[in-house]
Amino acid sequence: MGDGSTADAHSVSETLSHWLAGLDPAHIPGSVRDAAIDTLIDVAGLAVAARKTDYMEALIASWDGDGPCTALGHGAGFDAAGAAMINGTAAHGEDFDNTFEGCPVHTGAVVVPAVLAAAERYGLGGDRALAGIAAGIEVMCRLGLVAGTHIHSAGFHPTAVLGTFAAAAGVGVALGLPARALVDALGISGSMSSGIIEYLAEGSWTKRMHAGWAAQSGLRAALLGQHGFTGPRTVFEGEHGFFFGFAPALDPDFAPLLDGLGVSWEIERLAFKPFACGTMTQPYIDCAIELKGLGIAPDDIAEITCEAAERTLHRLWEPLASKQRPPSPYGAKFSTPYCVAVGFLDGDAGLAQFTDDRISDSAVLGLAAKVRYRVDPDNEYPSNYTGHLKATLKDGTVHEIRRPHLRGGRRQPLTRADLLGKFTLNAIFGGWTEDQAGRLASFCETLAGRADLSGLADFRG
Repeated sequence: MGDGSTADAHSVSETLSHWLAGLDPAHIPGSVRDAAIDTLIDVAGLAVAARKTDYMEALIASWDGDGPCTALGHGAGFDAAGAAMINGTAAHGEDFDNTFEGCPVHTGAVVVPAVLAAAERYGLGGDRALAGIAAGIEVMCRLGLVAGTHIHSAGFHPTAVLGTFAAAAGVGVALGLPARALVDALGISGSMSSGIIEYLAEGSWTKRMHAGWAAQSGLRAALLGQHGFTGPRTVFEGEHGFFFGFAPALDPDFAPLLDGLGVSWEIERLAFKPFACGTMTQPYIDCAIELKGLGIAPDDIAEITCEAAERTLHRLWEPLASKQRPPSPYGAKFSTPYCVAVGFLDGDAGLAQFTDDRISDSAVLGLAAKVRYRVDPDNEYPSNYTGHLKATLKDGTVHEIRRPHLRGGRRQPLTRADLLGKFTLNAIFGGWTEDQAGRLASFCETLAGRADLSGLADFRG
């Protein structure tokens, strides 16, 4: 049903599920398939990059399930939920995974691990997996458009709480579930959604696991729905439904979720990050790199003032003293002052810029202490992510630089070649050879033509 509507569907989840159940992999547009493969490539490289980190070692040590499913870069086999949890946490762990303009949800790190685990566990073909990835991402983006900034404002992480629905939808499509089972899976997902943003206080690890938790929760919700466990039909719009609980200030308009399903695709407008940090910091880093290119020395700078959206302050700017001196490498990823400083000094903000040594470097901290903000009431966030800095030098010279949009977003997308280059560097960062990276990249690019996903087991080492 091209427009996502039916005569006998009454609730939001019923309308959505009817479309999901009728989605034919053969009829998915080529541009949508390409976006799904781009996301798979990005997620796979990031999962390998994080495989030896302390937080991944802690997660794997805590998981006691084993089975036939693959956690990329790890020798053991896991149960499906475990593989989804591990791959999702690794893919999101460095905050280098794709996002979406309109609501900064990280779709790939949730949907791809859930669908891969289901496909590997249940012997599904690559075409079904690709359809599931595309469908899950589409649902998550569209839910993000409904939510806007309201979930963040209520203290929850949109990726965590919307991701469960997306993973359930993706797994449900991959499995070929009927509409009734999908309605139940979505209803169940509302009770499995979780994830608060208190990690911002000290840069602790909980955000890292949000994508993995949503992936395994959505997988479980889809399987429960498949086997007849019921969930509320009115999970989205109900008096005590999802948006009542997670975005109480919002009177939700579900047109962005339901209108044009199968006709227009939000997945085509995903954003892929060039830097390993929070989405809204990225245009500011490009501004800092441009400033560096003018030949200015760090000691020449008296002050840098950035225009910022008021709704980003609590995550990226406040408390300012803490953001100018972040408490941990992970906390630095959500500090615009730090990101501006390291971008200026290093000309990059990749994985190497978020280490204990780098965040304690006196030159970086000295420059970060000069970075402050003023609120721009006309900032377009969240529909557009812009960057700005005004650098005042000690001799009174002023340089002002603006970035009108996010590099890697829909206005300036990264190419497949760009993503493959990023993938290779991430895999090498995780300890793999270029040959290993190349074989996994080839697997991702040829996913649709594979009879099953048993070949994933080749990438456990």
